[in-house]
Amino acid sequence: MNKEQLIHEFKSVHSLFIDDIEVLDEHDFVSYLKGKWSAGQQLEHIYLSVKPLIQVFLLPKFILKIFFGKAKRESISYDAMITKYSKVLEQGGKATSKYIPKKITIQQRAQLAKSLKSTIDTLLIKIKSTKDQDLDEILVPHPLMGKLTLREMLYFSIYHAKHHHKSLKKNIVENKI
Repeated sequence: MNKEQLIHEFKSVHSLFIDDIEVLDEHDFVSYLKGKWSAGQQLEHIYLSVKPLIQVFLLPKFILKIFFGKAKRESISYDAMITKYSKVLEQGGKATSKYIPKKITIQQRAQLAKSLKSTIDTLLIKIKSTKDQDLDEILVPHPLMGKLTLREMLYFSIYHAKHHHKSLKKNIVENKI
């Protein structure tokens, strides 16, 4: 994906996720199946996972290169990122404690959705002003997959939102059975 496609897809996927959560009734928003997160928890998890990207894009690029290094390879494709993440999940990969949501009430929905939207809007501005070369050179740590280029991290975030959107839809259907 080129940068414009990346920005469009990032915004689109996260907007659809938020839109679907904002129209849920209270039961569907707070209900969960054993071992699964509620829609509210899915919303908080996505927010918790996107929020650190703001810090990454706010830091001077040379600082990121000093701390995490510079890629000596090309960024993998979006499809390769999906494959890589799927393998991590198949091997038992789970969210680390920092990204595990608390119980979320219907009263928290509006503020949490607003916070996620604001974070995404800020992040999109930062992505737009980032050079393509930096997206493919700068490495940042991912808690489950090790160091990823900025582009790969954005690919991950796109797929991650899709993954949780699909999961929340499935949980709602199964909760009605």
